[in-house]
Amino acid sequence: MNKHNLKNIAEELLDTFIQAGKIAKEISHKGVKITIKSDKTPVTDGDLAVNKLLTDKINTLTPEITIISEETVDLKASYKEKTFWLIDPIDGTREYIKKKEEYTLNAALIINLKPALGIVYAPAKNRLFFSYGKNSAYEIHNGNRKVLNCKKINKNSIIGLNNSDVTSNEVLSIYKKYKVTQTIKVSSSLKFCLLAAGEADIYAAKARAYEWDIAAAHTILEHAGGTVTTHDEKKFLYGKPDFKNLPIIAKRTLHLEK
Repeated sequence: MNKHNLKNIAEELLDTFIQAGKIAKEISHKGVKITIKSDKTPVTDGDLAVNKLLTDKINTLTPEITIISEETVDLKASYKEKTFWLIDPIDGTREYIKKKEEYTLNAALIINLKPALGIVYAPAKNRLFFSYGKNSAYEIHNGNRKVLNCKKINKNSIIGLNNSDVTSNEVLSIYKKYKVTQTIKVSSSLKFCLLAAGEADIYAAKARAYEWDIAAAHTILEHAGGTVTTHDEKKFLYGKPDFKNLPIIAKRTLHLEK
């Protein structure tokens, strides 16, 4: 699949993401219905509605490609495909339940175990990010489209992002190595998109979550010029048997001060 094909698929999906975001907000406004899954994490009727909308559209665009979604995946099954979709209909479900703004809608196309196309939509913030190749990463905000190139906005500090208010010693040592001067808590895959937009510099995490949580945003950051590796600086590939993430470092650029 060439870059032109990827561009067409991405562009075809944008309106569906906007529609799905509208539905997610409407359900949130009315009050979500919550079910606890077998892994003891919550799923809402918003997750399921968004999942159906995204998967139905993707199936019409690429019927030959398997879709692996957080809400329908069978972790006991054996997936051997090297090309597949990873979908997290709402990343940050707990934030969504609490009516906070940092939840995101996510879809990534993985080709030969590498991220090739990604779309991340934060409907409560009206920020839509997508990419389909190197130097082809964009944000649409209030109807305006801009190129994402990881260009640093705040040149007076080096900003690290965290999942929670408590930073592990492992992550603290990484942030010390990169001379991080400020840390900010950000939920969901939005973290990677902020790096791509130049609004932060680095995000590090211990092994946590699943591939569908980060794949789309990883794609966008990498296509914008950033890097995503394991803690030992190895390439981050997808399609692991359990889909669980390894420890990760996402950086806006190799030299964070620039």
